[in-house]
Amino acid sequence: MPDNVAAIICAAGASKRFGGKRKKPFADVGGRAVFLRSVELFANRDDVKQILLGIAADDEELVTVKWGPNLQFFNVKVFLGGAERFNTVEKGLALVKDDIDLIAVHDAVRCCVTDKWVDEAIATAAKTGAAILACPVVATVKHAQDKTITKTVDRTGLYEAQTPQVFKAELLKRAYENAKNLNKNEISDDAQLVEALGEKVSIVETDSSNIKITHGSDTAIASAILKSRPKPVPKGPVGPYVEAQW
Repeated sequence: MPDNVAAIICAAGASKRFGGKRKKPFADVGGRAVFLRSVELFANRDDVKQILLGIAADDEELVTVKWGPNLQFFNVKVFLGGAERFNTVEKGLALVKDDIDLIAVHDAVRCCVTDKWVDEAIATAAKTGAAILACPVVATVKHAQDKTITKTVDRTGLYEAQTPQVFKAELLKRAYENAKNLNKNEISDDAQLVEALGEKVSIVETDSSNIKITHGSDTAIASAILKSRPKPVPKGPVGPYVEAQW
């Protein structure tokens, strides 16, 4: 039997660099909110048995009023995240059901990830215990201090970590338990916590189209990426108010 998967989708960030009237998870990309596109990735999968969406407390009313019916239809559990991404995932882990085998952690603002990449990440994690999407670094990388280059970094073997990052449930929970022994200011992703246990993390190679929306201009880039791809056919049911809200 395939593994049961839970998805923790992180949408509780402050979006300080994004600008505009709304935070980046709620910005429009191709006619739908960014975070909804990420929810869809998992809502249409048969192996995903639980979807947990972490949001900030001050966004609770917006999410409930505007997208509540859709999230309920797709059985998405909304919870209040923490001040940092680390805290949001930690709170999500506490809600994961006992029958879950794999946990996928995904940035809500990575709305351009493909079904194929998600398939590969889940399949690889099922075999190895831990797998992340990552893109080879192709740009020339400079190390600088006080805006002055100190050296050019050898990019051989360098990858840019992306999401989703998928782990055996027991492994990720153990990694977060061990995190209390680490400097949380130095934690940048979930894979780093698993690495701290001495466990190996596999890479599923992607490309730069799996962008993380950070600045306002990134929404136009994401829209162009999605428009350039064949339109997917939904596997699952279509929720209520689809035309109005999705």
